[in-house]
Order: sequence, then C-alpha cells, then structure tokens
Amino acid sequence: MTLTPSGNLLAAETSPYLLQHADNPVHWRPWGQAALAAAEAEHRPILLSIGYAACHWCHVMAHESFEDAETAALMNEFFVCIKVDREERPDIDHLYMSALHALGEQGGWPLTMFLTPEGSPFWGGTYFPPEPRWGRPSFRQVLHGIARAWREEPEALQRNTAALRQALATLAQSRPGEALSDADLAEAAARLLRGTDPEQGGMRGAPKFPNPPIFRFLWQRSCRTGEAEPSAAVHRLLARMSQGGIYDHLGGGYARYATDAVWLVPHFEKMLYDNAQILELLALAHAASPEPLYAARAEETVGWLAGAMLAEPRGGRAAFAASEDADSEGEEGRFYVWQAAEIAALLGADFAAFAAAYEVSEAGNWEGKTILRRTTPLGDAAGEALLAACRARLLAARAARVRPGRDDKVLADWNGLAIAALCRAGSVFERPDWHALAADAFDFILAEMGGADGRVAHAWRRGRIAAAGLLEDQAAMARAALALFESGGAPARLAQACRLAEAALAWFADTDGSCFTTATDATDVPMGASVRPRSAADNATPAGNGMLAEVLARLFHLTGESRWRDRAEALLRAFSGQGAALAACPTLLAAADLLAHGTTVVIAGDTALPATQALLRVARGSADPAVCVLRAEAGLAPAHPGFGKTAPPGEARAYVCRNQTCGLPIAEPAALRAAIASPTPPG
Repeated sequence: MTLTPSGNLLAAETSPYLLQHADNPVHWRPWGQAALAAAEAEHRPILLSIGYAACHWCHVMAHESFEDAETAALMNEFFVCIKVDREERPDIDHLYMSALHALGEQGGWPLTMFLTPEGSPFWGGTYFPPEPRWGRPSFRQVLHGIARAWREEPEALQRNTAALRQALATLAQSRPGEALSDADLAEAAARLLRGTDPEQGGMRGAPKFPNPPIFRFLWQRSCRTGEAEPSAAVHRLLARMSQGGIYDHLGGGYARYATDAVWLVPHFEKMLYDNAQILELLALAHAASPEPLYAARAEETVGWLAGAMLAEPRGGRAAFAASEDADSEGEEGRFYVWQAAEIAALLGADFAAFAAAYEVSEAGNWEGKTILRRTTPLGDAAGEALLAACRARLLAARAARVRPGRDDKVLADWNGLAIAALCRAGSVFERPDWHALAADAFDFILAEMGGADGRVAHAWRRGRIAAAGLLEDQAAMARAALALFESGGAPARLAQACRLAEAALAWFADTDGSCFTTATDATDVPMGASVRPRSAADNATPAGNGMLAEVLARLFHLTGESRWRDRAEALLRAFSGQGAALAACPTLLAAADLLAHGTTVVIAGDTALPATQALLRVARGSADPAVCVLRAEAGLAPAHPGFGKTAPPGEARAYVCRNQTCGLPIAEPAALRAAIASPTPPG
C-alpha cells in the first residue's frame, strides 16, 4: 500500500525554487525526516532532484519532464520524489554531488540522484533529456531502468551503495599533517598560476568561472612576496571580466560564468556570492593600483546590490537576496540581449559611437543577437560621458521588459561575503554609505536569524527560517563582524565576531581541530557520522574551514590571545597533509599566510582629528588582505602587543605590529603606507 500522500507537498515551503515546482504533477516532497520515513515505510527508492531558482537547465528539465503528466506518473509510481534547493541545503547538495563525482560523472545542476530509502546513493546524473540525445538516455528510460534494477538487481545496487558510502566516508576525513610552511604556500600558488589563462584571464579554457577564492589567495601571495605574476593574474581577470559580456554593462553586476573562453557569452544568472567576492577583489586591486575601470565596476555593482538585491526589510533593515534568474519569458538571456535595430532606434545619431564601443552589429555576436561587451579602451571624458548617456537610455528602455525572477531568500553565508566586501570597498573607495549598507545587512541577520546559542541560521524568507545554520554561515558572519569592526572600530563588532567563532567551535568542531559542515544537533543528514560532510576545498564560495581559519587567525592578531592562535593552528594542521590537493584550498592557504605573516596596525588618537582619520584611511585602505586594523581607543586586550600605545595630546600615531612586536610610532600617512608595505617590522 502506498503511504506517501498523493500530491505535491511543496506549496507550504518558502524556497522560491521549491515553489517553482509546487504545481508539478510530480508528488514532490521537501527534504526532511518525513520524506525519508515515507520511503523506508514503503521500501521504495528515492528520486532526489536538486537545483536552484536561477538555474537555466533546471528550468529546462522541469518544463520537459516534471511538468509532463506521463513522466510524472512514472516518477510517482516507482519513487518517493524529493526536491531540494541546493542554496537552502548546501550540505545535502554537497553530499550527493560528491557521490556523483565518485561515480565518475561531471557535476552540475539539476542534480538527479537515486537513493535507497535510508538516503544512501546508488546511481545518478545531472540533466536528462525527454528523448534520447547527445548520447544520453531519456529521463523516462532512466526511470524504467532504475525501477527495474531496484526490483531485479538488489545485490548490484547494494554493491554500488556500499562503494559510494565508502567513497563518501573517505572524502569526509580530515588530512592531518605538519604546520603549513611558506614552501607549501609557494608550491600551491605556482600550481594555481600554471592553470591561469595568460591572455584572457581566469583559469584556462571554457567555460570560464571567476573563481574568486583562487585569485584572492594569489593576490595575498603577491602582497607577501612582491612577485608580479600573481597580482598580474588578478588584474587580468578583473580587466577581462569587467569589459566582457559576463558583466551587465547597463545594470551592473557579474553573471555566474561565461560559457566560452573569452568572457563573451554568460550563463545569465547573477549570484550574490560571485558579486560579493568580485567586489572585494576590485577593491584590493584598486588599493594597489588605482584604476577608473575598477572604481566604476565597484560603484555599479554596489548600485545593483542596493537597487535590485535587497530582500524584504524588517525593522528598517534589509539583507541581500540570493540571486537573479537567467531566464525571462521562458528564454535564457532575453532580458539582457539586443538587436542592433533596437539600439539604433533608441540612440539615433549616437548609435555609431556606441556600436563601435560595445560590438553591436546587425549579425550580432550570439545567436543573431548582441551581448554588450566593451571592445574599445576607455576614451576621453567627453567620449565616456556620451557612452554613459547611451547606456542610461538603454537601461531605461530595458526596464520596460519582463525582468528575470529573483530568489529573495536571505542566506547568511552569502550575506557574510557581501558584508565583508562592502566594508573593504567602502574603505578603499571612501564610501561610508557602503559601510552603512553592510551594517544593516549584518544587524538584520543577527536579529532575524540569530539564535540564543550564538549561532545564525542558514536561510530565511518571509519571516521564516528555512534551514539550520552550517559552518559556512558562522564563519562568514564572524568574518563579516571583523570587517565591520576593523572598518568602524566599534568594540561590539569584535564581541559579535568572538561569539560567532565560539559557536562554530562549539557546534561544528572535531577533536582534531577541523570542523564539519553540519552541526552536532543536525537531525536530517543521512548515512550517519562516518559520512558527515567536512571539507576545506573551496568551490565558487570559500569553504567553511578556510573562512573559520581566517577568522581565528585574525582574532589572534586583533586580540593577542593565544587561544585563537592555537585553534587556528589546529584547524590548519587538520588539513595540511593533502599534498598537491592543497591547491584546491586557497582560502585555507591564505589563512595560513595571515596567521604567520599578518600585520596589525594600531591607530592611536582622537577619532575626530583629521590626522587620525588620515592614518585610518591608509590602514583600512591597504591592498594587503593580511593587514588588521585596531583603534587604540576601542580598548585593546592586555595580551596584544599594542596594548598601552598612545598618541600625544591633539595628535595621532600609528604602530605597525608583526610577530607580536610593534614598531616605532608613525605620524605621517605616507610613512605608514611604506611601513605596511615593508616585509620586515619597522623600527
């Protein structure tokens, strides 16, 4: 007898992605104990489908298969069907994407996995077409084949299940080793540099992703060693992306990736996490080499964040939404692309100048349409003003189109990345309004998603918490609190960072110093403790272990307290035995560099004094991510080497501290800039 309710149960969910599927004839259930219990009670296999709201191919498979009554009938007959929003449950997505990789398959979304009733995977894939094509079976063929194997080949499926469980258990292990050395960091940096594209920027080949964690590590490496090649790779990436089709030249913001090798054709969805990390890179690069292009892209991207990406406000504050879709009116990129005739009609006599600058032609540059990209260098002020006026006219016309859908759920980890980036960019570009935007988002998340035990939840929408907090949430928000503290000086921000870091260690840490992705009280992660997910490898976003290592190292430099250094060292050692695979952990490597070579700048003097503000601007606007900034008046911990540092009445002084030793007082901004850049402690 079928115990699973005959109907689609997604209508009560908050996830925009799940709600996109609430009218499917498939009897979808949300992930959770009830769905797993139903599968066990009926001894039916689980069909798990994972995607996200802005995913183009997720929409394609939904239209082709999940909205088709005949296909849905097969799914309902043979399987308990579970739908997961990968952004809402990245822990579940990571678990089953790892299983797919263990099967030798390339990852991607939609992710389609088949599980035992207990949640153990035995086979899977990504997108399946409605009819056999591209050498892939149709989705219906897959459904019939899995159902037959479940009935007739239980031993083979058990072998698959056991092998995948063992593979997942191996992946979940830490890889302890010795303390990471400068030689380890140099080897990883060299390995990553060999993979970069010397012409087009980014990593070699196609498709091209921004990969911000890689390039942030390379940038920090260049700050440490003075080597030109790592910083050149970052500048090349930013320059090519910022003029390419992956950038929205009218509305601001970067798409998730380019499908080609020259940054022309994006997969048009825009993600909060990409734009946050790119904004931080723009600020760091501009701090080292002021560049009008970086300043323009930073301002435009923040304009997009503030104008299009603020989620539902509460108490006068708002955090940031997750993403904007690739599709509108059922067509990928429709909102963003143009016909030459449309642009000519809007611009009139200015068309020729704009067309020359942005590669506009009657033939188009993508499927008969034009994706705007800047193909000429920046010109004189009059020429750029003309192009800006043209862009404004096109933007106004584009506003009349049907805008892509927006996933307006609030994710704590992605918001943490955005908050830290806004603090960095606000300091470099001297925009206090960007700091205010960051502070509002942070306070929103603590108010709406914070718990009494110090943790923050992962996902929130329309007044409801939709997913429990993960390691990434605690680490990213602790990192954001530190960014607010260093850019603003309020002691309460440091206390918030400490509380979040302590919560991460209390709920996620293992005995070897590493941390799991899920908390000890998580109740709906299948397959038991042996496969409890744990990783230091970065993806499009930094790994939680890497971010937490950075937080712990930064807390040590800001407080001088050895407990933070000890926890940072233990976490780094828990993953240091990976050998060549350490190159996949650039955030962890950057944290190791920060712990060993971080610089703390202590500023003493009345904040109202112009001299104090001038020194603060230099310190907070540093191009080196491993520079920490402290206000002496904020109350330094007695353990800190800068404790007791002062300035003469009516004056300001800066102290550059390295290796638990502070240099001589510095009064002039230029001297402070030189001291920060110096590889050895001044004085």
